[in-house]
Amino acid sequence: MSNSPLSSGAANAVIPQGHPRGLYTLFLTEMWERFSYYGMRALLVLFLVDATRGGQGMSKSVATAIYGLYTAGVYLAALPGGWVADRFLGAQRSVWYGGILIAAGQFTLAFAPGNAIYLGLVLGVLGTGLLKPNVSAIVGDLYPEGGARRDAGLTIFYMGINLGAMLGPLIASYLGENKKLNWNYGFAAAGVGMVLGLIQFRLSAKHLGECGRYPGRREGATRMDWLLLGGFVGAIVLVVALAWSGILRINPLALAQDTTYVIVSVALVFFGCAFLLFGLDGTEKKRLAVIAVLFVSSAMFWSGFEQAGSSLNLFAKEYTQRMFGGFEIPAGWFQSVNPIFIISLAPLVAMVWMSLARRNRDLTLTTKFALGLGLLAMGFLIMAAASKLVGDGGKVWPTWLIATYLFHSLGELCLSPVGLSSVTKLAPRRLVGQMMGIWFLATSLGNLIAGLVAGKVSTDSAAQMSARYLQIVIMALGVGGLSLVFTKPIKSLMKDVK
Repeated sequence: MSNSPLSSGAANAVIPQGHPRGLYTLFLTEMWERFSYYGMRALLVLFLVDATRGGQGMSKSVATAIYGLYTAGVYLAALPGGWVADRFLGAQRSVWYGGILIAAGQFTLAFAPGNAIYLGLVLGVLGTGLLKPNVSAIVGDLYPEGGARRDAGLTIFYMGINLGAMLGPLIASYLGENKKLNWNYGFAAAGVGMVLGLIQFRLSAKHLGECGRYPGRREGATRMDWLLLGGFVGAIVLVVALAWSGILRINPLALAQDTTYVIVSVALVFFGCAFLLFGLDGTEKKRLAVIAVLFVSSAMFWSGFEQAGSSLNLFAKEYTQRMFGGFEIPAGWFQSVNPIFIISLAPLVAMVWMSLARRNRDLTLTTKFALGLGLLAMGFLIMAAASKLVGDGGKVWPTWLIATYLFHSLGELCLSPVGLSSVTKLAPRRLVGQMMGIWFLATSLGNLIAGLVAGKVSTDSAAQMSARYLQIVIMALGVGGLSLVFTKPIKSLMKDVK
């Protein structure tokens, strides 16, 4: 265990004996990074639409489009972030520099004026892209023997994710939404959280040993790698400079729409090339077809689930009774409900899967995906009913949102870990890395669509809002229903894959 005072408490309570000391370091690093990310995420849309307390005064459609671009960008940036670690920095230094960029982004949001918020968001995207995939990679390196011990270590590590996701909104929203303070305090709290993570990482990094210390490609970066990196960084600097100077005017709504088309096109081109040009045999093509189905289902799920930080966040702000006993519950506190449910329900869901497996009644992959989408639909059915009750200027009890998050959390537990595991099993061996990239691409696409849909939902009247939520219900049930209809054909395509 690290001697750093920042490593006591949470890590000691969660991590049992018998695991590498470095797991404490990574548990706390990820906990503070998720504290920072989810704390800021709970505030972002509320800050962008606010026009009275120092916010940006944007329309809801533009604010939610920016939210969609940011959350989508975080997942897209994981791809070049892994490449930079593999070619240039190594995982440990990538985590360090990524954390610095994240903290700089949060403090930019807190203290820089006007268009500088875009710089803060860009720094946050780049920093998360460097840190998040590489801190997970180091966890795997701590357990070279693999097996159940590595699975246990990863499970403990993911507890850190949800612990940070729970605490971040509670603190950042309390400060940022406090009428006696302003938004700066909330973003600054998110920045301080990342700084605390960096301090403990630096103090206890010695326990990581050689894990992730050097680039994965031992021969180092080639000249082409340096050219690609220089072009990538140069393009970002140029766009930020042009936008800052006002020469380049960015329409977030149009950019989000165009980026959606680009991601869909990239996915179609990739799957087309994989089927026709990558020299796959018949079995590999069948499994690739299953991954394509998972891609669509995953994008659909996340396009609904990620309403949490956008339209559902605004619903909490405007249509939820939050005043109790003289205390007004910050709207962002509802963003902590999902990780609380994940922490408490994950062991129960795992027990259900194991119990079914012992009785040879294990659910198929498509059934689990359909169940996840059905639970997502149930959550939005509750929101449709809540929107009906709101009427003109009314408010509903917080139990409506809490019930929605309960169903969405159960849906996440049915779909997300199962999908990630299945992609690693189904992907052709020589395309595993690219298939994981495609999986992240589906999540990114879902986040973008979520921002665009949220912009329409949040500008509707209560009656129109209810109809929009019912549309999401129908879409989720439709995709989930198709998964069930094609269970047998898909199962046959997955021959010999459990």
